[in-house]
Amino acid sequence: MPKLLHRNPAYRKHRASGQAIVTIDGHDHYLGPYGTRASRSEYDRVIAEWLAAGRRSPVPIADLTIAELMVLYLEHCKTYYRRPDGTPTNETDCIIQALRPLKELYSRTRVADFGPLALKTVRQAMIKKKWARTRINMNVGRIKRFFKWGVENEKVPASILHGLQAVQGLRAGRSEAKESDPVGPVPDLHFAAARSKLSPMLQDMVDLQFCTGMRPGELVAMRSCDIDTSAEPWVYEPPFHKTHHHGHKRLIYLGPKAQKIIGPRLKPNLAAAIFSPIEAEQERHALQRENRKTKVQPCQILRAKRSRSRKAKRAPQEFYSVTSYRRAIARACETAFAMPAEIRAAKDDAPDVKAAKAAERRKWRAAHVWHPHQLRHSAATRLRREFGLEAAQVILGHKTLTVTQVYAEKNVEAARRVMAEVG
Repeated sequence: MPKLLHRNPAYRKHRASGQAIVTIDGHDHYLGPYGTRASRSEYDRVIAEWLAAGRRSPVPIADLTIAELMVLYLEHCKTYYRRPDGTPTNETDCIIQALRPLKELYSRTRVADFGPLALKTVRQAMIKKKWARTRINMNVGRIKRFFKWGVENEKVPASILHGLQAVQGLRAGRSEAKESDPVGPVPDLHFAAARSKLSPMLQDMVDLQFCTGMRPGELVAMRSCDIDTSAEPWVYEPPFHKTHHHGHKRLIYLGPKAQKIIGPRLKPNLAAAIFSPIEAEQERHALQRENRKTKVQPCQILRAKRSRSRKAKRAPQEFYSVTSYRRAIARACETAFAMPAEIRAAKDDAPDVKAAKAAERRKWRAAHVWHPHQLRHSAATRLRREFGLEAAQVILGHKTLTVTQVYAEKNVEAARRVMAEVG
């Protein structure tokens, strides 16, 4: 008979005392007189606590270190931060980055010895890393949530979390942390230049996002089965979205411009991706063959087969990811606006020269490279200007007008016209 996997520790009789006993991780737990209802209830309670702790015996709070608590918490994050289809979100990676300064400074510190001053020390380390103020505040919030999880699972004293809650976020202009530049719409010139360097499928993707203002994650997840074409306008309900875990429903309305983009790409396989890297690669090869002026030689076919076999491990996927979509736009921007040769890295550069060039490259990319989330800001600004703030709120899927105002820039021209007449 095969051995059962993940079998619970057995309810047994201790012959010397006549007590019921269960052994968990090498420790004996006495439950009361063997065979009684009370001992069975005690056994159920002990096993339930053991299962709730992840099939581990609870470690005394006095002995638990920050590093040990991190291991338990990250195991929880891998199963908790998942989409409805089971794929992981990027929140676990963000949590790992937030906990890294804490691990560097206090990995061997006992959980019970951590307090507000230690958290402020971790925050100061983030400032020295040149992180932006808003990023620091978000990561400090993740550290507090890390300790809150420990309190919830009886691994951290509640007084520790109470003390950490007293640490306020950094205020603008009142700390050494640098301020991040606000995310704004994509300049028209930059959008047109980068779009001309994208493949036909990626051109459709940026055009659709510019029309609808949807999030990049909602765009790359589009499938035919998620689009209701029975009425006008079409309605797209993403399989998952940013606020899905809050129980919010997200509906994206697709008008004539969006329908013109999506219509030719609808597939008989309703579960297939509308925008697929595999299909984009096929379109690119077809375009190359169409524009080719000479006959393909046999040796070129052989080299192509060998190259495809070497690249099989990184073959195109069925769906774009937000990261691959963003990188494709970044490459198009760098192609459209050639980076100056004097700031490109060279092998024989001295370390200080490399650092200076790296800073210049970051500055150049900030001025020339835009990312797909800026298209959402562009759509929000256009919708607010033409149809008002409340219409922009509904289309973007925000619960409050305050969030919409972050995305949609104010119509300063309207204020200027009014004050020119009445001011």
